[in-house]
Amino acid sequence: MKKQHAARVLAIETSCDETAVAIIEGSMLLASEVASQVALHAPYGGVVPEVASRNHLRMLKPVLQHTLESANLTIEAIDAFAATCGPGLATSLMIGASAAKGLAVVTGKPFLAINHLEGHLLSPFFGTTEGVRPAVGLVVSGGHTLLVAIEAFGRYRLLGQTHDDAAGEAFDKVGKLLGLPYPGGPNVNHLALGGDAARYDFPRSMINSGNFGFSFSGLKTSMRYLLPKLNSIHLPDLCASFQEAVVEVLVAKTLQAAAATGRAVVALSGGVSCNTRLREKMEEICAAHALELLIAQPAMCTDNAAMIGYVATLKLAHGEASALSTDIDPNLRLAG
Repeated sequence: MKKQHAARVLAIETSCDETAVAIIEGSMLLASEVASQVALHAPYGGVVPEVASRNHLRMLKPVLQHTLESANLTIEAIDAFAATCGPGLATSLMIGASAAKGLAVVTGKPFLAINHLEGHLLSPFFGTTEGVRPAVGLVVSGGHTLLVAIEAFGRYRLLGQTHDDAAGEAFDKVGKLLGLPYPGGPNVNHLALGGDAARYDFPRSMINSGNFGFSFSGLKTSMRYLLPKLNSIHLPDLCASFQEAVVEVLVAKTLQAAAATGRAVVALSGGVSCNTRLREKMEEICAAHALELLIAQPAMCTDNAAMIGYVATLKLAHGEASALSTDIDPNLRLAG
């Protein structure tokens, strides 16, 4: 008798500037590959859509082949194909979605269109025994900062989001103001490790607003106005002070959301969740208030296809699939 295996999903993520492919079988990650474009966009100080889409076209086939080889599988052994359908850059999204649809058509297997934000939101639950469960989710990345009440898989309530710059975007813009290499966020974090976070007083925007909204553009502006007034610039202190202002707001709002919703679990995800100070402060505050903290695995924090495949396997388990006519949506929302 032939041994049955859990559904194998091949997922593609091309929402911005990372070309990523992963294969998930049930709760196991069989392979995950990411081709970064950071070096290509560094001269421009940010992601150039035309450069991103052109390199997705160039890299997707070899990344796909390498992923299959790493998992020791053929296309015929895949049970379903998934791709990010939004939000993101339209020209980038089209490439991954079109490829996944094409593979689904050729093999006669299901296609699943996945929300990039849902991938981030649920990534902390991947590999856990309990799976997705009630929690407050903080998704914090270069393009998004939002708090979500997670009821169960597929049931989310948006509590609040940024009104302007996302936290990661603010990190990158401040890094650029300070003359740091692109992307600025990781470099700000690295320099902050040796700095005095109390040396400069930056605003904690909306920390006591009474809602779960965020605003980080004013913080970036404060840095711009401060720099010309300084006789000398000590980068570690500037980075540490700026970083502390961002982190304090993120942690305070998350704690407020947990209290307001009665949730005992906090799920932290997105590229900025790699920030060492954010992790440290979130661990401290959750321990102090008897909250369980789940943080996405490092490889699933930045843009990747594993988180897309994880959501796809959950959808398959719930009997869901997407029509091949499902279009991309660069402005796709997670919840109302």
